[in-house]
Amino acid sequence: MNPRDIRSLDIGMLRTFDSLMRERSVSRAAARLFLSQPAVSASLNRLRETFGDPLFTRTAHGVAPTARALSLASQVEGVLADIHALLDTDQPFDPATSQRIFRIAGSDNPSRIILPALARTLEQNRSGVRIVWEPPGTWSVAERMHKGDLDLAVIARIHLPREMESAVLYEDHYVYAMRAGHPKAGEPVTLDSYCETPQVFLGYGASALDDLIDETLGKSARQRRAQFVVTSFGQIVHQLQHSDHAAIIPHRVALDHADKLLVQPPPFELPHYQLLLCWDARASSDAGIQWLKAEILRAMKAD
Repeated sequence: MNPRDIRSLDIGMLRTFDSLMRERSVSRAAARLFLSQPAVSASLNRLRETFGDPLFTRTAHGVAPTARALSLASQVEGVLADIHALLDTDQPFDPATSQRIFRIAGSDNPSRIILPALARTLEQNRSGVRIVWEPPGTWSVAERMHKGDLDLAVIARIHLPREMESAVLYEDHYVYAMRAGHPKAGEPVTLDSYCETPQVFLGYGASALDDLIDETLGKSARQRRAQFVVTSFGQIVHQLQHSDHAAIIPHRVALDHADKLLVQPPPFELPHYQLLLCWDARASSDAGIQWLKAEILRAMKAD
């Protein structure tokens, strides 16, 4: 096969290449593309034959791009972006005919509202659209959206972000929660009792809330017992149910588990927060993301 023959390439192969560059793992690339690992491996073999280069070599933790792959990466990304723009130009998004994969970052609590609503819409349209919902993680949400690794984010912020466009889904406040049978359940919450009680909190990396709590306690030479860091509110609630830990959580999360938790005001003042739907500025010309934004806004408004 002539490696310079354009007929030796197809969009699926380019998407495989792009996913391997981003994930550095055949299994993760397969999950990203909603394909089997053998399908990704077969596409990689075709890429190797076309470009006359291994492109990716095995490592102990996945695959590593060769120098040839690194030189191709930005070109492939540009080609895929151009194809995407070509297909979307002046065309309304139709979930009934689309096979697009959308990626959303957010915690498990808003997903309980948004995903069932999206499922109903996709089922009604017999849609081939696929949704990937993932926790925000320790990386920059804005950077990942700008790179195209994420389409939208549903995140809580005390301050509005400057690096992303956003819409407010709702405003809420924080409460102090523990199980109803907790040894301190009948006591008033003080700074001392708070600092004595082991805490569990949500950990996605840097947190303005956690920084604010630590700063507040530091002013009175106190320190909290931050004992467990987890990645979902479901884990927090489960831990509270089965231990003598406590946590500061959003009021809305506490309401969803009102039968399991005792809720009180924190022993210090905390600002309200907003749950935001965020997107990259470039998404304004993406009909698919505009459709998904509208569906999420509709779901949250109906809740």
